[in-house]
Amino acid sequence: MTLQLGLIGDNIARSSAPILHRLAGAQRGLDVIYERLVPKDLGQDFEQVFETCKVDGYRGINITYPYKERAVPFVEISDPVLTAMGAVNTVIFEDTGPRGYNTDYSGFMEAYRSVRGERTPGTVLMIGTGGVGRAVAFGLAALGATELRLVDRDTAKAEALGETLRQIAPKTKVSVCNDAEMAAHGATGLVNCTPVGMVGYDGTPLAQAAMASAQWAFDAVYTPTDTQFLTDAAKEGLSIISGWELFFYQGVHAWRLFAELDPDEDALRRSLLSQGDAA
Repeated sequence: MTLQLGLIGDNIARSSAPILHRLAGAQRGLDVIYERLVPKDLGQDFEQVFETCKVDGYRGINITYPYKERAVPFVEISDPVLTAMGAVNTVIFEDTGPRGYNTDYSGFMEAYRSVRGERTPGTVLMIGTGGVGRAVAFGLAALGATELRLVDRDTAKAEALGETLRQIAPKTKVSVCNDAEMAAHGATGLVNCTPVGMVGYDGTPLAQAAMASAQWAFDAVYTPTDTQFLTDAAKEGLSIISGWELFFYQGVHAWRLFAELDPDEDALRRSLLSQGDAA
């Protein structure tokens, strides 16, 4: 049996999503075709690529930066939390039409618990409120964060997310801040959900000096895994949650949707790490 899958996004040449899903398929004797689909390289816009996948026999697709919010109008979403989130990273093409899911949301929560157990996130500074940021923010609220401080160059985007979070998570205090370093004061957790630090987007969204009082840090970037943001956080003694963990768990959760099968997670992790696939 062949499973046709794909990933729509920009700057995905080093993504290990194809490897993860092919390895998961091999565990179950499935031949997995998983293609990287970059709209500009195909001479198409996102909508055209999505429509091609819909009609060309794809079982499903993953969607990454910068198209997670753009995909929402084209799918049916049954979970009201995901509707409020307004971002989709996994699509299953059913006979009744495309259905949208967000395994960044569930994958982030599993990644967080794998490192911090049942400890709540506390007060969290989150930089970046785009597609993955929305999923992570909802995950932080679900994990019991007492306060979320949102920072984004697009203040209107941060304000919109803040208003949504206040409605769905009234126990979490939500504020929008203009200065990340000021917002880091007194924060328990520091979160990067911008592309800064990714291959091709060098740098860090927060100076190391602003990290000293925090306890943990998470970076959604996983190419590379040792971003400057996390390297600086480790130097300050913070507990680190790598973007690779989010990559792994969102991939596992997406695989379950694609194949309706559970992977052997331990074996899958070993196989990925043995190949040096932190990207």
